[in-house]
Amino acid sequence: MFSTLTFVGLYIFTLTAVVNAQQPTWAQCGGNGWTGGTTCVSGTVCTFLNDWYSQCIPGTAAPSSSSSAPSTTPTSTPVGADKANYWFSFGDSYTQTQFSPSGILPSIGNALGNPPYPGFTAVGGTNWIDVDTVVFNKSLIFTYNYAYGGATIDASLVTPYEPTVLSMTDQVNQFLTTVANKPASTPWTSSNALFSFFIGINDIGNSYYQSGSRDANVGARNFLFINVPPIDRSPLCHVTNRCWHKMHQPGHLKIRHRRVQLETRIKPFGTVLDNPTKYGFVDATSYGGTGDFWGNNYHPSSAFHTILGQQIAGILNGTVW
Repeated sequence: MFSTLTFVGLYIFTLTAVVNAQQPTWAQCGGNGWTGGTTCVSGTVCTFLNDWYSQCIPGTAAPSSSSSAPSTTPTSTPVGADKANYWFSFGDSYTQTQFSPSGILPSIGNALGNPPYPGFTAVGGTNWIDVDTVVFNKSLIFTYNYAYGGATIDASLVTPYEPTVLSMTDQVNQFLTTVANKPASTPWTSSNALFSFFIGINDIGNSYYQSGSRDANVGARNFLFINVPPIDRSPLCHVTNRCWHKMHQPGHLKIRHRRVQLETRIKPFGTVLDNPTKYGFVDATSYGGTGDFWGNNYHPSSAFHTILGQQIAGILNGTVW
């Protein structure tokens, strides 16, 4: 998915490039505010992904200008499917974009499929999977984001706040009944697909008020698990004093690649909340405004999602699926 890229520490970086220089394969080549090179090395084409990002993608059939809008017409087999990596994502409102597996599927120029970037997120702007797919990714990737706001791990264990909410078990079943069998529209393989899970906040929150999985082997081999963030430090918990569950040093990521297991711990939430002004935030408790860490009283802002996405990209970069 990602080419080698080294991240040192936790910070927001600014992309720089030499004007008029040819951009390498998978590099950015256009977008609103972009001042770097707009031509790509031989064998690649500057391809429009969205208003903010165009990328040098191998091939000659892709659009030659970043001004061309992506197609919204679904096809049985997406362009570039044989060269793509696939990301299947499951979780709750920290990850949701309201992707529908029955809608337009991901393809070149539209890596998220539906709805249009950045989708419908909990804080209205981009979230971590948005920026990992569109900004920090250094390959051709198609992201199927089954995450659903309000989800718990399993409704039979912890009831979601509404019966229409798809738990993670429901999301996995949705995947199993749509593209798990590798149809022509989504020809993923065990080696080019990543399965990620970011779940737990609602299991904890809903359990405060409330004093069966499906077994299947479809060929998934690479996994990314993200555990519960420090919701006890959210504005909602500060005001209500209801978050009895303390999470220490959250943000544990585990990547499993075939028979080799790489385990890495990152601590973006705690690191930023302990010193918010260092990372450009007003403080650790304000929400909803420019410069606030929290986008609302229970979810971090898009600015923090960018930091989280960058850290995850730093782990995935150089990992050969």
